[in-house]
Amino acid sequence: MSEKEQKLLDIAMPRSEAIMERHVRFPKLNEIPKSSLAASETVGDDLELEVRKKRLIYRSKQRGWLEVDLLLGTWANKNVHALSPQELDDFEAFVNMETIDIYNIVTLRIDIPENLCTADGNGIVERIQTWAKGHPLGKADPVKYMEVKKENNLI
Repeated sequence: MSEKEQKLLDIAMPRSEAIMERHVRFPKLNEIPKSSLAASETVGDDLELEVRKKRLIYRSKQRGWLEVDLLLGTWANKNVHALSPQELDDFEAFVNMETIDIYNIVTLRIDIPENLCTADGNGIVERIQTWAKGHPLGKADPVKYMEVKKENNLI
């Protein structure tokens, strides 16, 4: 690498890392415009948790691949509201992965990353895999796809 290229890289890398950090983390309430927050009785940490859960559900439904949108979005729509803070962290780490990796993990094509595996086999990703194996969506039923898409506002 030339000296000129190294200088450009030294400038670009911190900017790139800052953009990536903002991209994968959820904003705090003080970073969200007041006009974007619905009028609600919840305040403070409860409101931040509610916003975080809604964003996770949205990101689960809007991956860009129909299969992942249906599988992950449907699971999230039904389960995210009941997750503990640690489970939310694990689910967020899972949602931050590449869509192809999420698909391959959910469909058991590749192993669960070590940081998301649990000793008892009852972690978030394991539960998603179990759900996908037993759910009609995981069995590729086109009629059921349409029903679930309509029920979960995915179309």
